[in-house]
Amino acid sequence: MGDVVQMHFSTVDYVIFALLLVASSGIGLFYAFSGGRQRTTQEFLLADRSMSCLPVSLSLLATFQSAVAILGAPSEIYTHGTQYWFLGCSYFLGLLIPAHVFIPVFYRLRLTSAYQYLELRFNKTVRICGTVTFIFQMVIYMGVVLYAPALALNAVTGFDLWGAVLAMGLVCTLYTTLGGLKAVIWTDVFQTIVMFAGQLAVIVVGAHQEGGIAEVWRKARNGSRIAGLDLNPDPLERHTFWTLGVGGVFLMLALYGVNQAQVQRYLSSRTEKEAVMSCYAVFPCQQIVLTLGCLMGLVMYARYGEESPLDKGYVKTNDQMVLYFVMDVLGQLPGLPGLFVACLFSGALSTISSAFNSLATVTMEDLIKPHFPQMKESRATLISKALGECCTSPLRHLEKHSSAALSIFGMVGGPLLGLFCLGMFFPWANSIGAVTGLVAGLLMAFWVGIGSFVGRVSASAPLPPLNVTVSNVKKKYIYSEMPSGLQALYSLSYMWYSAHNSTTVVLVGLVVSLLTGPMNEKELTPGTVYPLLGNLLFFLPERFREKLCCIMPLEDKVTNLQ
Repeated sequence: MGDVVQMHFSTVDYVIFALLLVASSGIGLFYAFSGGRQRTTQEFLLADRSMSCLPVSLSLLATFQSAVAILGAPSEIYTHGTQYWFLGCSYFLGLLIPAHVFIPVFYRLRLTSAYQYLELRFNKTVRICGTVTFIFQMVIYMGVVLYAPALALNAVTGFDLWGAVLAMGLVCTLYTTLGGLKAVIWTDVFQTIVMFAGQLAVIVVGAHQEGGIAEVWRKARNGSRIAGLDLNPDPLERHTFWTLGVGGVFLMLALYGVNQAQVQRYLSSRTEKEAVMSCYAVFPCQQIVLTLGCLMGLVMYARYGEESPLDKGYVKTNDQMVLYFVMDVLGQLPGLPGLFVACLFSGALSTISSAFNSLATVTMEDLIKPHFPQMKESRATLISKALGECCTSPLRHLEKHSSAALSIFGMVGGPLLGLFCLGMFFPWANSIGAVTGLVAGLLMAFWVGIGSFVGRVSASAPLPPLNVTVSNVKKKYIYSEMPSGLQALYSLSYMWYSAHNSTTVVLVGLVVSLLTGPMNEKELTPGTVYPLLGNLLFFLPERFREKLCCIMPLEDKVTNLQ
């Protein structure tokens, strides 16, 4: 590979990348001038509740299959082996539970924002707390998703950094603001196809250059990169079957169960059944995405072995290593590097546009509309579009804090999951318990997160390769002996963060609720509590279940909160 030489795009590569941006903008313009022309908040924010299963499922997949994941998963496999693939085991429960628990509750309440649920279940204070927490989470994450791939691309290919960021921001704003959720979903479909094509191109060409997939597998096996089932129950171990397969369930629930960007897609479905089916359809797609990331990492190992471009000083970070590999493999094939970069930025575009739309929705529905209940529909729609545009402004200020932002995103998702679980599964939880639990969960999350950052001994770790809203950046620490006390807490695997923080919210919330006077079942809004304990204790007589837990069935129709 010789000396350090920055690789460059050909004209064809630039054309393919430009076509991606033009096509995405075109879809937005099409939906801006067709159908109801985005004249109502219902159409702009929820696609007029008219979407079918397939586009919704691909959009669900694309929303958190960000560029960070496309860059992170292969470098994780290259560095640590295929143990990470066991994350796929968490997808089963991580998608089954949202399909049969969260979707029925949200869909039957006919919500627009997931945080309307918190007011129906508790009160307006809890709703505002949830909304503000979510806004903080998504604004920080948007900066990372947009800036991280642009920075890696600039370092490896010389692709203009701010040109890429500006082009992405403008295109995203254009089709999100003009076309609403319907444009966002259909561009997600297009971008998902581009993502698959870009990753497949790299795997096929790379494997062919190394002598075929069998040879790639042989080299990976000889290099101890093919991992077996690690059943070590130690929660401090970074990746084991339990951290990935069980801890990953809570991460998936935070993403596919209660995150506004995903809930909004469920609510845009024509029927509840189609919303459930779209969640089911994500499962095989997620497995394919995970497999592609693993295969790319194995092809990278077959090409470089133990002498990585990072070790040789060709690149400075792991996420740049993947792009270096792509340019190295596809550099002599004009157009294919451009296809992969289009794939990379498709991941970023789909995540950013979903964030724009969800932020506009919660700001409009949770912070503005409640104070102006008589607002005309045309004005509400105009404000929603303006809010979508305003979401781009924070991006300029977040570019230098990507690792901290990734940590914040992971630390905030768990407490929000805990807040919704507290309300949905425990009918005696009250609003004081909910707010106290959320604050306790956030404090615990930041305590552990910051403690792990400050207290690390060895600070070399790859960009976290989660296929989504990436969880907390967890460094791989090296200790001469097992950590104990606070150091053990700080050494908790980042895959357990969501479970740890959500459990904190639920436990604190329940204790405070019992101390301050638990809610009476008669005070609950019908349809806001899922009879979880009633279903789990089905073998008990009904009179005992009524005393122990709420068995109130979900209402088929509940008046929407205005």
